[in-house]
Amino acid sequence: MSTPSSKPDSRLVALMVLLVLFSPLAIDIYLPAMPVMAEDLGVSATRMQDTISWFLVTMGLGQLLAGPLADRFGRRPVALTGIVIYAVSAGLAWVASSMDALLAARLLQGAGACATSVCAFAAVRDTFSGKRCGQMISYLNGAICFIPALAPLLGAWLTAQFGWRSNFSFMMAFAVVAFVLVLTLFRETRPADTDTSGPLLSPARYWSVLKEPVFIYHAMLCLLAMSVILSYVTSAPVRLINGLGLTMDEFTVWFGINAAFNIFASMTAPKVMDMIGSRKTLYGGLITLVSGGVLMLSLSHIQAAWAFMVPVFISSFGFAWVLGSAAGKALEPFGQRAGTAAALLGLFQMSGSGVLVSLSQRVGFSEPELLAFHMFLMLPGLLLLWSAKGKRWHTAEC
Repeated sequence: MSTPSSKPDSRLVALMVLLVLFSPLAIDIYLPAMPVMAEDLGVSATRMQDTISWFLVTMGLGQLLAGPLADRFGRRPVALTGIVIYAVSAGLAWVASSMDALLAARLLQGAGACATSVCAFAAVRDTFSGKRCGQMISYLNGAICFIPALAPLLGAWLTAQFGWRSNFSFMMAFAVVAFVLVLTLFRETRPADTDTSGPLLSPARYWSVLKEPVFIYHAMLCLLAMSVILSYVTSAPVRLINGLGLTMDEFTVWFGINAAFNIFASMTAPKVMDMIGSRKTLYGGLITLVSGGVLMLSLSHIQAAWAFMVPVFISSFGFAWVLGSAAGKALEPFGQRAGTAAALLGLFQMSGSGVLVSLSQRVGFSEPELLAFHMFLMLPGLLLLWSAKGKRWHTAEC
């Protein structure tokens, strides 16, 4: 049990990093293998992209159950259960012989990943308060960005040496190691005064969070920022490998460079918030993302990898600043309902972005147009932040 503080707990932070890595690992490790997987299973590139979008949809929806479970039974048992589900579903993906079987396994895997993610962010909210909570979330996001830097390199090697199914073997092994570490090292963080009365899935539990305009506004910003990243990771293999003819190794180099920008942006976002405040950081992030969309369209006629990736590099900073400023603010009012609030935030961020990107991919946009479209969707949030309501919902100091 714990109460929010401002002092870091290095072991807890390390374990929370471990828990949030399940989701990006499940997305990024097999990105270089997606063209091979599509050919092997006889499906289109768009259909193979559904393995990512559907994973995120289930990951978000599952949090509606995982959040209340984490509030009722504690962060530790729910996290351990999620790890088991993740490992089993990775095994099902490994033996999948059809696209339908692979999608079913990915849906289940999203349910496992959602439990680990909810528990990680709820534990951060349990342990850290105020601005420190937002900063720690930024650090977690920075750690998450190590996966896009390393996982595609590993996935490319595994695919070349052992075939695309070996990526799911690695996920199983990762889950086993994580299970042992969480089982032996993770101490429960759920506050002693957490309200565990009433039905588990009471609509009132969710409504108490959803009726807060501060939550809705910042959760929507997280959704839209995540949709930029999701549209990138699903479109990059199609644009760079299929469209521009890059090799798998060349693709992983570009992907790794962007991950390095993501890491730097996320790790420095807390310092930026310290220097200029979270409101100005949010301003900067929204403006950066919109500007990235303008640049993406301006360079879209150039058939070169750099023309596609440079606007993405810029958007990495916008994403880190928006998510660091908005996620902590969205969870801030919910000390005794941190699990439920984290679950709803995950629903917005994961399921919302998954549905939005899946629909926009079917409109007929080219890959640069798709990314620019999602970057431009940040503009209403920027305009609202300038309004009187926006100034109330996100004060200059938080």
